[in-house]
Amino acid sequence: MPDRASSIEALYGDHHGWLKGWLRRRVGNASDAADLAHDTFVRVLGRQPVALREPRAYLATIANGLVVSHWRRQALEQAWLDALACQPEPMAPSPEERSLILETLEEIARLIEGLPARVREVFLLSQIDGLTYPQISEEMGITVNVVQKAMARAMAHCYKAVYRDAF
Repeated sequence: MPDRASSIEALYGDHHGWLKGWLRRRVGNASDAADLAHDTFVRVLGRQPVALREPRAYLATIANGLVVSHWRRQALEQAWLDALACQPEPMAPSPEERSLILETLEEIARLIEGLPARVREVFLLSQIDGLTYPQISEEMGITVNVVQKAMARAMAHCYKAVYRDAF
């Protein structure tokens, strides 16, 4: 049986070109595709070795998750830039402050990424849009009790993520 390094080397050699092309069609440019292909193989290196019957499907699954994160980051950056453009010049943050704010927004996005969709939506409506539980209940068509449980789950998730090293 080949060792892990040679099997990953073979996986890379056999499928890297295909993966870059696949990614280029999804993200629209070669530079981002090359970065995402690289990140895909970094993820493969960080995982437990497995015998692959369908290596392209395996790589595409990993890469697709990275593409979604890439698009989310682009949307987040664009929303921030749009909000920033609406600010008067003296209120605009410095480049350093912009970078810190974007990093914080990305960290928040990663933090809530692990939540189920409905729990994440309840959390965002409460914390970002400032809606009350009854307003969220009405907007989403769920009971206030379900909203309360979703918020409790979201808060517990955030607490664990922030303080996981303390346990």
